[in-house]
Amino acid sequence: TIRPVRRSYYDPSSAPGKGVVWEWENDSGTWTPYDMDVGITIQRAYEKQHPWVDLSAIGFCYVIDFATMGQINRQTQRKRRVRRRLDMVYPLVSGTLPKSQSWPASPGAAAAPPVPACTCPQCLLVMSVKAAAGPGTSTLQPRKAAPAPPAAPKPPLPAAGPKAPDGVAVVRGSLKPLAAQGGRRQAASTPALSSASASGSPPGVGSGKGSRPSLGTLNRSHLQRLAIAQSRVLIASGVPTVPVKNLTGSSPVNPALAGITGILMSAAGLPVCLTRPPKLVLHPPPVSKSEIQSIPGISHSCRKTTKKQAKKGKTPEEVLKKYLQKVRHPPDEDCTICMERLSAPSGYKGPQPAVKPDLVGKLVKCSHVFHLHCLVAMYNNGNKDGSLQCPTCKTIYGVKTGTQPPGKMEYHIIPHALPGHADCKTIRIIYNIPPGVQGPEHPNPGKSFTARGFPRHCYLPDSEKGRKVLKLLLVAWDRRLIFAIGTSSTTGESDTVIWNEIHHKTEFGSNLTGHGYPDINYLDNVLAELAAQGITEESLAQEKD
Repeated sequence: TIRPVRRSYYDPSSAPGKGVVWEWENDSGTWTPYDMDVGITIQRAYEKQHPWVDLSAIGFCYVIDFATMGQINRQTQRKRRVRRRLDMVYPLVSGTLPKSQSWPASPGAAAAPPVPACTCPQCLLVMSVKAAAGPGTSTLQPRKAAPAPPAAPKPPLPAAGPKAPDGVAVVRGSLKPLAAQGGRRQAASTPALSSASASGSPPGVGSGKGSRPSLGTLNRSHLQRLAIAQSRVLIASGVPTVPVKNLTGSSPVNPALAGITGILMSAAGLPVCLTRPPKLVLHPPPVSKSEIQSIPGISHSCRKTTKKQAKKGKTPEEVLKKYLQKVRHPPDEDCTICMERLSAPSGYKGPQPAVKPDLVGKLVKCSHVFHLHCLVAMYNNGNKDGSLQCPTCKTIYGVKTGTQPPGKMEYHIIPHALPGHADCKTIRIIYNIPPGVQGPEHPNPGKSFTARGFPRHCYLPDSEKGRKVLKLLLVAWDRRLIFAIGTSSTTGESDTVIWNEIHHKTEFGSNLTGHGYPDINYLDNVLAELAAQGITEESLAQEKD
């Protein structure tokens, strides 16, 4: 496998030329440098004394606020710290820069060892698109370098190398839309676009020292106009286009808009149709207070939890005594906790419980057999709430509770239907858990924990089965089983509030993420997940008692 490599040259007046590196703080507390092009954009805005810079112009949904030295995610509003380092020294190059090279080598290039042309479908596609672009659009003109001062000669920048049709850049043997690069090549040739792309901020922002608009003045409509203008530049560039049939009929579309799939289908003579992707709908239309209804058969509309635990036995041995029968003649098999033979003493090496290591017991419901020594150790390492769960078959003995932090659960009916449930209204559940400090039952007692994305809105159909699920979810909430503190599988953040194996639907009017409707199996699946936590219809009777 042959892959291209490259060495990049930057103007001495740019961020890398000055030894400036911008970094962001990751979840582990260490610092990660931005990509070079992003760092250059941030440094340019910093030197112009802009109060902030919007990175959406170069393909990132972040805003860098120089006043607080923070990075703000425009979608989630999450903030991270950023910093500016001045200790990165790159070597300076004087004289004429070497000519830029690409692979496969273009005609007239310097002699190099012969490399056989790759015949994989991807490389053939790249070369065919380059050939279709014609000689007039095969290269970009090198940018002119500024006059160099006598003391430090400023080398001219290298040519940009071969170029595919507008909107498609040949990068590592693949086609990459220039939209991912912020449209910098097209913007550089269009005065109306260059000012926005160069600074990373909408034009007119930070133009004078006296005007420092707040982050709330970000103009999304301007960004939309910028994208439309860039698309017009692509279409008007005169390079080959892909015939595409869209909603308004037939019209030529630039390859950047059609994508690799569209190019392949068009090359094969197949029709290509571009349509708008389905819209992600997380929340229902606005609902007034007068439209919100309480749920028949369920008292109140709000429930809070505290750190109160279930009633405990005096000792672990007393708790386990209710669920076990002693076995005088152990079977000839392994204890699935310590993996030693049941006829031999327990192999547990941790803190020793006040139980003889050779005693064996059988759980009364599932009949699985373990060392009593191992069961006591397992109980002591758990929540110690008076319940026990068989490590082999997960059968629950007693009332299982969790470690959910304190919070509030609201529930009511709204006058809108979920997809797939047009015959009924919707039950909306709102969970709200604030950040706080971990207790003794949590992974890191005394350490603070975060609570991202709250309040969280979840939805159930207001049907008979939907109300049954809600009642069981209320039991799970009271037993502190819906959330836990751990490491997020989505962001990788540790010591944060996470879901606890009971799935919820958080998408109201679509199912693009898999967390919405229609989903004909969801109610049955969540009932099975609740049962795995020991919550069934019998639990409702226990709660009443």
